[in-house]
Amino acid sequence: MRIPPQRPLFDVPRDVAYFNCASATPQLNAARDRLRESVAGKSHPWTRIPADYFTNAERIRALCAEAIGGDAEGYAVVPAASYALATAARTLEPRLAKGDAIVMMAGEFPSLVLAFRRVAAERGAAIDIVAAPEDDDWTRAILDRIDARTKVVAVASCHWTNGARVDLVRIARACRDAGAALVVDGTQTVGAMPFDFAAIDPDFLALSGYKWMLGPYGVSFLYVAPRWREARPLEESWLARRGADDFAALVNPSDEYQPGARRFDVGEKGNALLAGTIAGLEQLREWGVASIAESLAAVNERIARGVTELGLRVASPQLRCPHMFGARIPERFTGDLIAALRERDVYVSRRGQSLRFSPHLHVEDADIERLLSALRELLR
Repeated sequence: MRIPPQRPLFDVPRDVAYFNCASATPQLNAARDRLRESVAGKSHPWTRIPADYFTNAERIRALCAEAIGGDAEGYAVVPAASYALATAARTLEPRLAKGDAIVMMAGEFPSLVLAFRRVAAERGAAIDIVAAPEDDDWTRAILDRIDARTKVVAVASCHWTNGARVDLVRIARACRDAGAALVVDGTQTVGAMPFDFAAIDPDFLALSGYKWMLGPYGVSFLYVAPRWREARPLEESWLARRGADDFAALVNPSDEYQPGARRFDVGEKGNALLAGTIAGLEQLREWGVASIAESLAAVNERIARGVTELGLRVASPQLRCPHMFGARIPERFTGDLIAALRERDVYVSRRGQSLRFSPHLHVEDADIERLLSALRELLR
């Protein structure tokens, strides 16, 4: 079901055309209000009880499962996707040896690259970089590189620079056939397009909270498959131990972790930011991710038609995601297109040689026309 524009739920002025949600979505007004209330609570610390250190994190686990998929027990609350990916890399490090390969896409986001570059160097494994395919078919290119040497496939759920689609169901099947672990950085798709947990069954799924998950900066998520939930976490948080809610007994902390993926939570997970995170997840659940994807696909189809008429190259619809896509800038244009658009209060991003368009449900018809009019003026 297509969702009409939801501008009143965001604080986006009418004279701003914002198409850069792959960098950060505008904050929901509801999230802003809850954050203000939550931050103010620290002024009266005597009102806080031990349960307050845990309640919001448990609510987030349940909402992630409802809005995205997977089981609530599998979600850990972390501060950043980089923390989540470092956890995955450190967990998988012992299974790597000299001669093993870790398959990754060229031009991946640094958080994914750096986490696995470090463990590869420690274990003598190789990073097997899949070059950008000329036909834009990243799925085929990745599948062609998975072989008997592959022990880990660490990929994003789309290419972050241009929204190029990655068919994780097919890649997951190839990983299982090869006995390789699948680590997914779902930051740029999960929350904006459906994620088939049952078919993909990732070993680890990292999600940044401040983009398509509609949360504040500073809260992210890690899904850990049941087969890895006994692994050693990055830190030894007292909040992740059995009986942590009994503050009188903290002089004798337990060696036993709480169940599920809670051992992978960051310390100080009971912070003020979680209230805003909950507001974002509740809104995702209300809209439904499939409906969000359908709605954003309609917006992007209009933009794609418009920029194609201006001579920008866009991948075919089946090879790009519904909610974001890249368009290659014509060689004839040598100026700073992003700055020129910004001067007109039109906001997109440039990643590599592509303009990246990533709207959300705040976008209205007038915003699309403003964007295309500005591009016609600048690229004529």
